Formats: sequence, C-alpha cells, structure tokens
Amino acid sequence: MHKKLLVLVMALALIAVAVAPACAPASGSGGSGGDGAAPEAEYNWRMGYSDVMTTRNESLELFTHLVNGYSGGRINVDYMGSGVLGSNSEIFNAVQAGDLEMSCHAPYVDLVPGGMMNWMPWTVSNYRQAAVAYAPEEGVLFKVMDDAWAEVGFKQLFNTPQGAYGIGNNVRPLKTPADFDGWKFRVSGSLGFVKTMENMTKGYSFQMETLPWADLYSALETGVVDGNWTIWNSLAQERHFEVTKYYTVLNFGWDCNNAVMNLELWNSLPADLQEAIKLAAAKADEQAYEAQQRATLVSIDYVIANGLEVYWPTDEERAAFREAANMPAIWSELCDPWLEGKYPVQNMSKIIQDELDRIIAETPAAI
Repeated sequence: MHKKLLVLVMALALIAVAVAPACAPASGSGGSGGDGAAPEAEYNWRMGYSDVMTTRNESLELFTHLVNGYSGGRINVDYMGSGVLGSNSEIFNAVQAGDLEMSCHAPYVDLVPGGMMNWMPWTVSNYRQAAVAYAPEEGVLFKVMDDAWAEVGFKQLFNTPQGAYGIGNNVRPLKTPADFDGWKFRVSGSLGFVKTMENMTKGYSFQMETLPWADLYSALETGVVDGNWTIWNSLAQERHFEVTKYYTVLNFGWDCNNAVMNLELWNSLPADLQEAIKLAAAKADEQAYEAQQRATLVSIDYVIANGLEVYWPTDEERAAFREAANMPAIWSELCDPWLEGKYPVQNMSKIIQDELDRIIAETPAAI
C-alpha cells in the first residue's frame, strides 16, 4: 500500500509541474455532473506486465497514473503487473488480440521478428547512452523498434531500462573467455545475446539452456544452470545474489523492455489523446531512467555487502570478450536481413551502427 501511494504521489507531482495538453472536456460539456464531480472515463483500459522487477513495475504503474492525469481523466488505466495477467507471451497475445490494451515486454524474436534490434550486445552499455538511443519518438533504437512493433500490431510508447548486463555464475570468477569452460548457462529467446554467447565461448565446453526468467532462481539454486547474464537490480530485487557466487561487470548488453499498446486502438484515438499518452510516456521514461539509476547504486552496495564476489574487468579484458563475440558477423546474420526487408536500399544497418558508435563515443563509461 505504501508503494502504491508513493507512485500516485509521484504521478501527481509530475502532472503538476508539466503543462498538460488541452484535452480535458470543456467546462459545461456532458463529461461532468453539476456537482463538480470528476467526469467518468471515456476509456477504461488495463496494462499488464509479467515479471516482479520492483522498480520497473513502479515506473509502469506511474505511467498509468500519468495517462489519466494528462488525458484530463478521459483515459483510466488499471495497472496489473508482476505476472497477474500471465507470462510475457500470454500478455503479448492478449494485447495483439485486443483483449488487453497496454503492456510491457521483452521483445523476443518469436513474438517480434525485428525484436533483436532492441538490444544487440556490445552497443549501448550505460544509462547516458541508452537515454539518447531509446529516447521516445526520437532515438535511433526507439524508431526502429517502433516499426518492429507496428509489424505485429503494437504501438511503442516508451522504454523501461534496468541497466547493463554482466555475467553471474557459481563456477569461478569470469576474467577471460576461457573461464566459461564447463558451464551450463541460462539463455532466453534474445537471439543476439545467444549468438554472442556462442561466439564468446567457442572452443570451450559450454552448454546453453533456454529457461523462462521466472525459473532462474530455482535453476541456479538446484544447479540446473551454473550461470546467466543478469543485471544489478535483478541480483538485488529478485534476490538472485542468494544463489549466485560470482558476478563479472562485463556490461556487454543492455536490458530494455518496451511499453506498448494495441496499434489499432492507438490509431482510433483522437490526436489530443495520442499527445496526452505521448506526454505521459515521455515523463514516465524520464522517471524510469532516474529511478533505475538510483536503484542500481543501492543494488550494487547491497549485493556486495551480502557476500557476492564482484569482478570489475579492465577495458583490455572487456575488449577480449568483444573481439571473441565477432559482432559484425552477428549483425550480418540476424539484423541485416530484417533491416533490408523493412528499409530496402537504405543501408539501414550501417546507419544504425554508425549512430550507435557516435552515441557511445560521446558518452563513455558510466553505470
């Protein structure tokens, strides 16, 4: 209850300091009663999210309050996070079918064919870089993912980051690619990450197991897997540090889920309500970055204090992993076919990689 109240207070504060769009019903219109009571919502929606990540759920719930505020009460969105409405794919299917209005997802390629563009490894590696690359309606990765989501019937709204991925394991401290030898490793449907792990572990005994994120704690606890790619806030907030001995801050990939809604519903909205949702998305995006960075700093201190052995590789050590990953080959295999089909004769792969290189060069190392 305390957390829900805090989220509501944050939403009201953000609404109060921003200029809300003029989308509320005019005075004297049929939207409100004579006693001055708030008008009933014209749209009553739900937003679902599958995982229990604390800070991300708070950011998404904040967004739903902002939508209500910036729409002048015309849109009400009930937030139903932490898996209440099912798994990532179940919630995806519900929004795609129009049975649910809004959601947030990891865009695995079995759901979103262009989803690998969301988080290709060895590109964005800190919050400053991500804030530029994923900026709502403007960032290079937002734009390409907006098109990828549209292909499957969704409108992308904003993104909820959780930071850079390192490698956790229960075998030995990871300092060189050779240290992967003998591991059983949890992977997901993120093909860019899977291919990157294949290349970085080539020549070593390394077994990958595809498991749902929700099963990771028990898999580490029982030895079904020895390691996984993970982030500071999952180590702390989902208590994965309890079943992980070693963590290497490799920062080789970026965690970013996409807040989306049904595209047909989006297209049916009047322009003023679309602008209200965009404003809510922009404010929620800003809050998510701030909240996640603060949570990350707390998580780092917490897991180290509770016994997790952390290794911070040098730039030279990180470069050895990146070279082993052979990212140009992965881009050519995974990204180029989809990009060439979506943007024929535009050489979009080079355009995106050049823009990411520019962002990285201008915003070097940070959390």
